[in-house]
Amino acid sequence: MWSGARSHLRIDLVVTITLSLLLPLIAAAGPSSVQRYVIVPSESQVIYRVGETLFREGNRYNVAVGVTNAVKGEIFVDRANPRNSRVGPITVDISTFRTDNSRRDNAIRERWLESARFPIAEFRPTTIQGIPNSYTEGREVSFQVTGELKIRDVTRLTTFSVTVKLEGDRLMGTATGTIRMTDFGFEPPSIFGILRAENEVQIEFKFVARAAS
Repeated sequence: MWSGARSHLRIDLVVTITLSLLLPLIAAAGPSSVQRYVIVPSESQVIYRVGETLFREGNRYNVAVGVTNAVKGEIFVDRANPRNSRVGPITVDISTFRTDNSRRDNAIRERWLESARFPIAEFRPTTIQGIPNSYTEGREVSFQVTGELKIRDVTRLTTFSVTVKLEGDRLMGTATGTIRMTDFGFEPPSIFGILRAENEVQIEFKFVARAAS
């Protein structure tokens, strides 16, 4: 009986000593400084701009602008150490892009981009460069995010220039970058006698993300 009691006493003593050593470390660490922000689709936009020549209008140069707010994603901000901040995967339903011409939109969905077949584009960040060591709330910060951009069934490394500003529970920002259609396996739209589009696509992502509870 005394042998069993001594065993329990030794276990209790070990637990007590272990807790006494760990508790100060836990207290010193304090609460996590990382806050998750979720993109708000209704307050965000993904925009593409493509130059095109309109043959029927005397070879007039035009910039086609497509817009959608069907975007989802998360951003994790570390206020204590901003360089530990990261961006989660960002997805866009590119089949919902709209321009000022529904015929153009339908042709892009069905014949070129084929977004009716491949509706979701995804950006998975791999590196972030240029984030400062410290941050003052309300100040704009610029940096670059590089990651794997998947459109259709093709993935390419793509870099976006990003500017963000944090105000309370709201994170606002803009990301811009350039891609080439042929890099993702499809040719620029070209309709004989009507129009020819350029290969380069300017992408702009204006977003608002709010702190998750």
